Amino acid sequence: MNWKQEVEARKDDLINDARAYLQIKSVLDETTKSDYAPFGKGINDAFNHLLQLGEDSGFQVKNLDGYAGHIELPGSGEEIVGVLCHVDVVPEGDGWSSDPYGAEIRDGRIYARGALDDKGPTIAAFYAMKIVKELGLPLKKNVRMIIGTDEESDWRCVEHYFKHEKMPTVGFAPDADFPIIYAEKGIIDLKLKHTADIKDESHGMKLKSFHAGRRFNMVPDLAEATVIVNEEIADINKLFTDFLTKANVSGEYKYLNNEYMFSVKGKSAHAMEPNNGVNAGIVLASFLHTLQINGKGAHFVSTIDQIFKDDTRGEKLQIAFSDDISGDLTVNLGIISFEDEAGEIGINIRYPVTGNADKVKAGFEQIDGFELNLFNDSKPHHVDEKHPLIKTLQRVYEEQIGEKAELIAIGGGTYARSLDAGVAFGPLFPGRPDVAHQKDEYIEIEDLLKATAIYAQAIYELAK
Repeated sequence: MNWKQEVEARKDDLINDARAYLQIKSVLDETTKSDYAPFGKGINDAFNHLLQLGEDSGFQVKNLDGYAGHIELPGSGEEIVGVLCHVDVVPEGDGWSSDPYGAEIRDGRIYARGALDDKGPTIAAFYAMKIVKELGLPLKKNVRMIIGTDEESDWRCVEHYFKHEKMPTVGFAPDADFPIIYAEKGIIDLKLKHTADIKDESHGMKLKSFHAGRRFNMVPDLAEATVIVNEEIADINKLFTDFLTKANVSGEYKYLNNEYMFSVKGKSAHAMEPNNGVNAGIVLASFLHTLQINGKGAHFVSTIDQIFKDDTRGEKLQIAFSDDISGDLTVNLGIISFEDEAGEIGINIRYPVTGNADKVKAGFEQIDGFELNLFNDSKPHHVDEKHPLIKTLQRVYEEQIGEKAELIAIGGGTYARSLDAGVAFGPLFPGRPDVAHQKDEYIEIEDLLKATAIYAQAIYELAK
């Protein structure tokens, strides 16, 4: 079977469908949620759009209360091969060169939020199923594209889905890297409430507000703070400019009615490797720490500066850990919020498959002046390298690409960890930059087509 030829015959339709899907802004929006759109209108629109594509192509589709659903290609038996995808995307952030939801094609790439994570590869997997269906290939197992709507937040979709539906025997998520992701780190989201009992002094500077970040799993690319002062600060322009230059970031400030408003622009990145970004919140906290701020605000910014500056591995908290399977533990300070003396920070931890979540929890519980009020732990995931799923996908990849299918581990979390035997499988090919969660996210059209061919063969080999 010439899978690449089958994809090429559907190239124009595939690209058009991918662009139409990417043009739907599917970001979590609690303000527009309803009984049948639990995560907001945009996500529900994208979810229904995908289900409609499935129905129009002759697949069996199912909607489970707007939380999740599936598109199914029936086989002759009872077992299920799962293809696990999600329609939601992280917020677009700032600094795009084109409309984040324009799905503009430039230089052989489709630019859009979700192009790589996960709406582009979802369309690739959908067309892979279409190819298998349209060729009339006999299948013993059922193939289900399981569609989630809350992957970038709390995974409430997966929880809801598997309360009602059978778990696939094996499956893959087209939501990471090629060749094969056989191990995923544990993921912890935690919140720390600022509880320091410090009297605010009437003289000097006072932190009025400080905000950075939108999600636990993103490096904040913008931070803003307002500081109340009695009078203008001497040489503030030089102080702030020199600090920004040393930190290699941009920013600006304004002075109005005895208030300084500072902003810093960093670089967004996925929390699985914070070092790929520049955390604007930590940079601004470090600058604020150099000022003579009083009271709770002083303690808030000094804690951020002292614990999180230049440390994405948890060394200062004594939670650092690494193993040979999945590498280092990582720490991302994703959310900073301080308003009217009330402060909170949100942190995302990715810990190795042999790591210990209790040790991580203990490390954060020891931070003076902060109280742990949220601790969500998604355990690590690891499939044995000798499992038939691994062997099949290795063979498919090697036949199509002509290179050895190495097994790799990631700090990201995909829906593959929802299955006992699930792996992440593409769409990012070796050597390609990972632009997921970043401004100007894109997918190479060539890669989109190659991934579709790989997925088509993989689905057939797993289900035949």
